[in-house]
Amino acid sequence: MKTDDLIEALSLDVTPGVGVRPRLALAAGIGAAVALVLVVLWLGFRPDYPQAFGKPMFWMKAAYAALFALAGFWCVERLSRPAGSGRRGLTLALAVFGLVGAISLWRWMGAEPDARMPLLMGHSWRVCPRNILTLALPMLALTLIVVRNLAPTRLALAGAAAGLFSGGVAALIYGLHCPESTMPFVTVWYSLGMIAPAAIGAALGPWVLRWR
Repeated sequence: MKTDDLIEALSLDVTPGVGVRPRLALAAGIGAAVALVLVVLWLGFRPDYPQAFGKPMFWMKAAYAALFALAGFWCVERLSRPAGSGRRGLTLALAVFGLVGAISLWRWMGAEPDARMPLLMGHSWRVCPRNILTLALPMLALTLIVVRNLAPTRLALAGAAAGLFSGGVAALIYGLHCPESTMPFVTVWYSLGMIAPAAIGAALGPWVLRWR
């Protein structure tokens, strides 16, 4: 049987939404719980917790991370099936990044020149992406295990989607620790933190997800 015929046959056997989404949701729940434990035991909550819940910027960061997690979920949910496409999730991620990036650039350009670098760098730019990546790694490993037990054919893309999914969930939990409150900071450093596990997932995908 030719490869294309095999993929087509497998695709016919995969019922959309059955078994895939619950497994990914479980991976997200476990990953978020592990990330929360790491925040509690390692990073600690932000100094103004729980008053931060009343601040709009807290929810903006949460929404940004949650939308990236949703985009990753859509991508990996489709790419875990034979010949699946993550176009819808990627479109969402790019649209969210473009919108937030445009608003951030507008605010950065409108600030006084001597205030621009503090808006961008904040107080934790050196550790923000690294911390998000660290929080994402346990969920990335679990998500790759889930996807490996399905039927992905675009292995690098599926691995990248798993990383984006994990990075979004990790960034959402990281907001409980991070007190940074400017959109330029979030657009650059949170985004890097979410993209990093996607890059790792893309590198691991062809090796971890290949059929045996």
